[in-house]
Amino acid sequence: MAKHVVITGANRGIGLGFVKYYLANGDSVSACCRQPAQASALIQLAESHPNLTIIQLDVTDETSVQALPRHLNDAPIDLLINNAGYYGPKGIGFGQLHAPEWQKVLAVNTIAPLMVTQTCYPMLQKATNAKVVCISSKMGSMADNQSGGSYLYRSSKAGLNAALKSLAIDLSSEEIYCVAFHPGWVQTDMGGPNALITVNEAVAQMAECIDKLDAGQSGLFLNFDGQVIPW
Repeated sequence: MAKHVVITGANRGIGLGFVKYYLANGDSVSACCRQPAQASALIQLAESHPNLTIIQLDVTDETSVQALPRHLNDAPIDLLINNAGYYGPKGIGFGQLHAPEWQKVLAVNTIAPLMVTQTCYPMLQKATNAKVVCISSKMGSMADNQSGGSYLYRSSKAGLNAALKSLAIDLSSEEIYCVAFHPGWVQTDMGGPNALITVNEAVAQMAECIDKLDAGQSGLFLNFDGQVIPW
């Protein structure tokens, strides 16, 4: 049965990979990005996929987020993928931290996914066994941190993981399942050309895990291949 999939940060990288995957699967996809007019890959896909809708969304702008249900026609959402993310300036170590830039990273990576999910909540309730996926990072795992640094990004993803865990508990009675994924070191603009896996490989494995996601896995932090990652 065809699903309605909503994806943020859908104009490139992992987000675009999810768009292509679910379109190929015959699902209806609402692809959200900040500047649709410049999203050439999405525009090209839309020419041959009538089941693709491109939506303007700035995940850190409250007005933009609040307008999302109207753009989606309040349709049921089977799968919400909070993919939009921001690493922030690289190479900033202790002694060089700058609060406004840190706040920007937290706004995109930690706060926005929950605000988008909250806004989409009534539409998730309309679906059966709806799923919420947040693209996190192993850099948000405190147990895995052996190298230090990356204060902005690490803390933003750790915060996202903590919020996702609470969300999974709060929505468990409604059978809305929530999970955080580490997509792997992926060949994207953020991951770079030396990354270990392609977007297609990462997306296909995550999608397989998403398809099997149930109450027993809701609230977990998973590697792209389904292995549990320590908090």
